[in-house]
Amino acid sequence: MLAKADPSQKLYTRMRLWEFSDQYVVEPSDGSSGSCLAISRVNGNMTLLDEVPNATGRAPKIQTIFGVVGILKLLAGSYLFVITERECAGSYLGHPIFKVLKLKVFPCDLSVKNSPEEQKKMESEFSSILKVAEKTPGLYFSYDVNITLSAQRLNDLGDESRLLPLWRQAEPRFLWNNYMLEVLIDNKLDHYMLPVIQGSFQNFQSAVGKDTIDVTLIARRCTRRTGTRMWRRGADPDGYVANFVESEQIVHINGYTASYVQVRGSIPLLWQQIVDLTYKPKFDIVKPEEASRVAERHFLDLRKKYGNVLAVDLVNKHGGEGRLCEKYAAAVQNILSDDMRYVHFDFHRICGHIHFERLSILYDQIEDFLVKNRYYLLNENGEKIEEQIGIVRTNCIDCLDRTNVTQSMIGRKMLELQLQRLGVFDANKTISSYPSFDDCFKILWANHGDDISIQYSGTPALKGDFVRYGKRTTQGIINDGINALTRYYLNNFVDGTKQDAIDLMQGHYIVSVSRDMASKKPQGKVEAVASFRLALALIITGFVFAMMSLRKVRYDVWHLLFSLLWAGLSLVIGGFVKANGRVFCNRPRLHKPPY
Repeated sequence: MLAKADPSQKLYTRMRLWEFSDQYVVEPSDGSSGSCLAISRVNGNMTLLDEVPNATGRAPKIQTIFGVVGILKLLAGSYLFVITERECAGSYLGHPIFKVLKLKVFPCDLSVKNSPEEQKKMESEFSSILKVAEKTPGLYFSYDVNITLSAQRLNDLGDESRLLPLWRQAEPRFLWNNYMLEVLIDNKLDHYMLPVIQGSFQNFQSAVGKDTIDVTLIARRCTRRTGTRMWRRGADPDGYVANFVESEQIVHINGYTASYVQVRGSIPLLWQQIVDLTYKPKFDIVKPEEASRVAERHFLDLRKKYGNVLAVDLVNKHGGEGRLCEKYAAAVQNILSDDMRYVHFDFHRICGHIHFERLSILYDQIEDFLVKNRYYLLNENGEKIEEQIGIVRTNCIDCLDRTNVTQSMIGRKMLELQLQRLGVFDANKTISSYPSFDDCFKILWANHGDDISIQYSGTPALKGDFVRYGKRTTQGIINDGINALTRYYLNNFVDGTKQDAIDLMQGHYIVSVSRDMASKKPQGKVEAVASFRLALALIITGFVFAMMSLRKVRYDVWHLLFSLLWAGLSLVIGGFVKANGRVFCNRPRLHKPPY
């Protein structure tokens, strides 16, 4: 039976944050009788108080908060992360799930004023990055149930594990605030330690005949190699891949609970695409001699966690993607077996941009694996009667658009098998036989794909109209064009700073006084003057003056010369930008290399 955490370890669900001049005080206000938590605004040190202290001088500012996410230490100061707004997103296995609507950072950095000027400057740069962190999308939490674990893994927890605080039950891979909780863990503040995941949570209920079906789709993003689309590609030397997301589809009906888990993740090789202002930067395979070892580590980890593995590769057979595909297929050859399969499906060649119904060809190739490896099923008494013993791992290049279309197809087929098993569907019935249920299911997966895509690329998923409506639409194609251009802008001019914020929050970059205060490498001449906005302004100015001069050529032939000069200036600047594209992009400033 599924059970919530021990009530004695219950988390505070509502608190008041008092802002005194020298400290923050967090006071439980949900009816609990626990101690207040005081955090020094000088250095972030924590102590427990029996009550809120009396104010001396100016009255403290007070606001309601709904969770303490953690503490992040930088060079001289510490920074408190709290949830100031939330909304109920639905329920997971009978327990409420909340979405973070507003995350706020409170500085504990009064000691910085006594620091050297250079350290003050560095602290200011780091703290400005945390403003980006406040806008982190797709954060979810529960006060009562461990949402980092799938229903099957949650059910497999022993009785002793279920009595532990939620943070101690959590799967570290999916615990978004794992690093920021360390200070609270050191201070043994179990009642304040709120586990948070990044991902998606979607839910709907629909009637099919006399039955009401409740369907939930939850995504859990892995934090091991998390980041933005162009700054986190491929795998690291340990086999952890970028954009690794576990998607779990859960259905409740007539007391039964069925669950199916699948995963996505970047191609498990050492590869990258460094932005350089081109629309599609070239693919660079790093250390190709390490490919087999890295892939083996990745799939060994998957098999330990999920059992049998079917890797579905959706990338193109030709061009830059083709080189990756060829290297990937070669890297897994030595580990293929009955329990580890690899299937390539050239999505763009077979399905094009509109014929996604041809995914049935892929399903015919993998149906036997899906049936053999089953799904998780509990009866009305909470007893396990079926277990999922294998996983489908899907990838394209970004693991967003093609991947989401494919995963929604697999999710549809597995849900149909489950409903047929439970007697809700006849053998000849499918989800599409029930239009209302079908529409809800499409929207469920479309929203799921959009959430995952926004976190990695900054825009909703492409091809989302097919997932949402079952066909390609003119508006959907237009939206894809707009989103593709938006991705280009974000990848080149925004995501570097966002990557820095992610690395700080996840502990992938540990701030060090000795390292970060060391003399910085001086900029080269190009880096010192490079400004894409300035270059673009000069190109546009040159083009405008060239056109103006051309219009006056009939009055004075000298204007032809001026027109050529202005046009030449625009071409020279454009060529300079093209030749030095990487310099003009917004790159991560922290020192950690890609691998």
